[in-house]
Amino acid sequence: MRKLMITLSTAALLSACSGNVQNNVEVASEEFTYQVEKFADLEILRYKVPDFEELSLKQRTLLYYLSQAALEGRDILFDQNGKYNLQIRRTLEAIYQNYKGNRDDEQFKALELYLKRVWFSNGIHHHYAEDKFRPGFTAEFFNKCVNALDPQLLPLKEGQSVQQLIDELTPVIQDSTYMAKRTVQSGNDDLILASANNYYDGVTQDEVEAFYGAMKDPKDEKPVMYGLNSRLVKENGVVKEKVWKVGGLYSEAIERIVGWLEKAAAVAENDAQKAVIESLIEYYHTGDLKQFDDYSVLWVEDLGSHIDFVNGFIESYGDPLGMKASWESVVNFKNTEATKRTEIISDNAQWFEDNSPVAKEYKKEKVKGVSAKVITVAMLGGDCYPATPIGINLPNSNWIRAAHGSKSVTIENITEAYDRASAGSGQTKEFAWSDAEVAMLKEYGFVTDNLHTDLHECLGHGSGKLLPGVDPDALRSYGSTVEEARADLFALYYLADKKMVELNLLPNGEAYKAEYYKYMMNGLITQLTRVELGNNIEEAHMRNRQLIARWALVNGGKECVELVKRDGKRYVVIHDYDRLRELFGRLLSEVQRIKSTGDYEAAKRLVEEYAVKVDADLHKEVLDRFAPLNIAPYKGFVNPRYVVTTDNNGVITDVQLDYTEGYAEQMMRYSKDYSSLPSVNK
Repeated sequence: MRKLMITLSTAALLSACSGNVQNNVEVASEEFTYQVEKFADLEILRYKVPDFEELSLKQRTLLYYLSQAALEGRDILFDQNGKYNLQIRRTLEAIYQNYKGNRDDEQFKALELYLKRVWFSNGIHHHYAEDKFRPGFTAEFFNKCVNALDPQLLPLKEGQSVQQLIDELTPVIQDSTYMAKRTVQSGNDDLILASANNYYDGVTQDEVEAFYGAMKDPKDEKPVMYGLNSRLVKENGVVKEKVWKVGGLYSEAIERIVGWLEKAAAVAENDAQKAVIESLIEYYHTGDLKQFDDYSVLWVEDLGSHIDFVNGFIESYGDPLGMKASWESVVNFKNTEATKRTEIISDNAQWFEDNSPVAKEYKKEKVKGVSAKVITVAMLGGDCYPATPIGINLPNSNWIRAAHGSKSVTIENITEAYDRASAGSGQTKEFAWSDAEVAMLKEYGFVTDNLHTDLHECLGHGSGKLLPGVDPDALRSYGSTVEEARADLFALYYLADKKMVELNLLPNGEAYKAEYYKYMMNGLITQLTRVELGNNIEEAHMRNRQLIARWALVNGGKECVELVKRDGKRYVVIHDYDRLRELFGRLLSEVQRIKSTGDYEAAKRLVEEYAVKVDADLHKEVLDRFAPLNIAPYKGFVNPRYVVTTDNNGVITDVQLDYTEGYAEQMMRYSKDYSSLPSVNK
């Protein structure tokens, strides 16, 4: 619940680890190219890793080992997102690699497009909208392609025939009503049964809530994050957990992750970092969530290492109840110069907490361990690949955050890649009210957007507290939206504070208006380009942004902010920025109260009233205006490929990066080199 995802308008408005050893290789081309390719609603980019060459050989070796561990969990995420995903991916890849017909045929091109989308979303459902993809190829074509393959190339279950495989997968791919949404957040009597993800099997929502409710002790001051690392199933009428660990579910992949982590521990920068890695290894062996907390404490207190990483079952957006965590990894190192601004923020964390507009009883008396830095990503994996956050704040455990603090990061080489790739998109001109807003966004958009991310991650998620005895999961399916709204509102409120200028974080007292305008325009208008006409908003980050923007629009009145129609097009017009800031503060106070007290009914009312439903006429208008711009609503990345040189004894003598790998090339290589799980995990 601590991950900040970039929006299309943010990108537009901001004007590989194979393990192969080579002794001689041509590394990256002279001119770096950010764009790779564009298809469907996606654009694939590259990110550069500045200053990688300046690191020591030991540090680059450590990054290499951690990057390998980051890629070994890819199959886990595919399986978490849906129980047929691995079978479907492997079947499609076999067709893609071995098809003997005309590869320019419309049916094959449609299958290729479908596969590219499955790669991007780590499954058959859209990575953001949650809807199942509609294939452009027929069931007959699929049947023909599969039957033409050598059965040994297919992911057949034990005793399964080729035709049985076809019969099983065809409705999963072709029937839009079957397993229609990966995760359903609201609007159904049973969110578990309505969701197609693979976190639960054979259990109802009532059974899930009863199972974990029985485990929780309201008096426990250090509760583990129940259910974080397991699938909950019912077997022979008994509800039980299947834990993701060595010797448990996903063992084949986790063993390989652990193998690379063991190599990483041997070249750790210092004892503290080594202890972090070894503690994570122990957790992967035991699956014990108390051990995960021990690891998290060591990780959050390791502030002296230049290299850092996230690896494991972390974020719970994909579970409608916000408990089960998807597997992810981010490998990075500190951007020392850019970190100076985040250090200013973290050094003043107590001031921000004390001056927050929320009620005193919901504030932290003493802010502990808030650390913030700007990082350079060196490898993305799992639920952070190909689509990646631009900021992260961890750990998610409330008691660890209160007692030991948190780490907050802004990923600046990713925001730079978005910025470079989106230059001249035309979106600002189309959707901004006037030349004045366009000029303001051009001048201040990049600095205010990065500062918003810093404040969101470092202070927003780290602010406030739960009252004693409040269940961290009390808000259930609305928890993720409320948490993201809380962090965004904290950032928005303080962006306009004179403290930003006093701390030299903004050049003047007017710059914040760029972020205010962009945020309102995105929440009310431009993010609708990411929603299919007729659908409601499902994804938590998008719900959060509409919640804030629509609440301000409704409660501020036309004297503050309004949607104005001109020449048949609607635009956001902000009349009173000071009043808008007051509204952000008022809503922050209420959202923090909801979070601190676990007020589920208030969370439900707020989200359902402002965050979910879409104005159909406005939605159609936005899509019609957006179409001629030819901009992909979603962007993601290919990773650099690590090129390792060894001597005759196998000792690593050099590690370099190669940026030349294409999208399909990388995906097929990953499926070959980092695919250890069986096609069906029982």
